[in-house]
Amino acid sequence: MEIIFSLEEIGQAAQQVLMQNPHKVILFNGHMGAGKTTLIKSLAKQLGVTDATSSPTFSLVNEYEAAHGHKVFHFDVYRLKTESEAYDMGMDDYLYSGEWCFIEWAEKIPTLIPQQHSVITISVLADGNRKLVLS
Repeated sequence: MEIIFSLEEIGQAAQQVLMQNPHKVILFNGHMGAGKTTLIKSLAKQLGVTDATSSPTFSLVNEYEAAHGHKVFHFDVYRLKTESEAYDMGMDDYLYSGEWCFIEWAEKIPTLIPQQHSVITISVLADGNRKLVLS
């Protein structure tokens, strides 16, 4: 699935993504500034998260309460030096919890990613709009 959207339309883009019934573990690819974190915030809001959301760059994971007692885990593993650091923090427990797991920079933890996952790739178009590809 492919969506072209402006940053003002990111809420609708997030809604369209969730309507596709993606796997609950979603990897986010895109250059810095492409809008990965902004899209994750919008997805969290669509899932019923009411808390303020932010990038977990320094904490590696942020946990949010979503609707109906569910959780959303947002990972930014950019700062990991080795995959074993992710194991040490118990990341595999999160990934197999059955809850939503949104992961930025997942290429740093290739052997931890469950077989059942979805991928969102975001790129910035020449006109400033974003192109989102869900696979």
